Amino acid sequence: MSNWEEVPESRAEQRAGSGTKEWKLIEKMVSTLGAEQRRSRRWGIFFKLLTFVYLFVLAVLFSGRWQTGSGAADYGVHTAAVDVYGVIADKEDASAEVILESLQDAFQDEGSVAVMLRINSPGGSPVQAGYVYDEIKRLRGLYPEKKVYAVISDIGASGAYYIAAAADEIYADKASLVGSIGVTASGFGFVDTLEKLGIERRVYTAGEHKSFLDPFSPEKPKEVEFWRSVLDNTHQQFINQVRMGRGDRLKEDDRMYSGLIWSGEQALDLGLIDGLGAPEFVAREIVGAEKIVNYTIQEDPFQRFAKSLGASMGASLHSLLMTNQVSLQ
Repeated sequence: MSNWEEVPESRAEQRAGSGTKEWKLIEKMVSTLGAEQRRSRRWGIFFKLLTFVYLFVLAVLFSGRWQTGSGAADYGVHTAAVDVYGVIADKEDASAEVILESLQDAFQDEGSVAVMLRINSPGGSPVQAGYVYDEIKRLRGLYPEKKVYAVISDIGASGAYYIAAAADEIYADKASLVGSIGVTASGFGFVDTLEKLGIERRVYTAGEHKSFLDPFSPEKPKEVEFWRSVLDNTHQQFINQVRMGRGDRLKEDDRMYSGLIWSGEQALDLGLIDGLGAPEFVAREIVGAEKIVNYTIQEDPFQRFAKSLGASMGASLHSLLMTNQVSLQ
């Protein structure tokens, strides 16, 4: 009889255990759903916050606080600054288009008493430098009461010195690099490489010299001589503009136009510059208007932001995909 009574108790215990497992499974499912909902809410908040930050940045960029030059008369009497930074080339920050527009704004503003070219450039295109040189001369003629001062920081060489020579006076630091009055053109020759690889060069032209300076063909003495004449002619243009701008302040010797570059102290001895000093010194002590207002035309704020964002994303992707690759630029 006792054995008969034990069976129902065992089944009851089984049913109770089965119910407990079902409840645990249900609780686990509910807990998982809750966690997913919380995670979904967190991501939703994150993306809403990201959108808000993005819109806020755009609002700041377009609020007008990034404008330079326009409205500068509100600053009262001041020294107008135009930056010549980086390589002088078309479509670059130091292109003639950007510098010319900046100079025009600087001269036209009634509050500016002088214009300062803040230069930190190794040079670049002689054409772009020539455009700027000519425009400075033109503006100096239109506004004879406003002097132009060039102030070189780290380097003002080649095309950058070409531009500086148009100023009334040039200043630099004692350790600045100044000069490099010369012209260069360079390339490579791959003729022997093609022969070793068994590659035949085929080029068809209409015009005797249309393949002029082709790096995959042997040099022709007459073409090399002609190219040297082009460089010499451009060099002489450079020399003439420097002489016109600096006048009898130059203490010329055989090395001055050889392409050598000088320290600020050496440049002062040679008459390539007029004195030693930083932009603040020139504005305060030479111009007499200590406040400096930057008239350099800036890149469109939205484009700058988009470029910065794209560069950042690109750099991150590159670091992930090309971790072990070394690039020389």
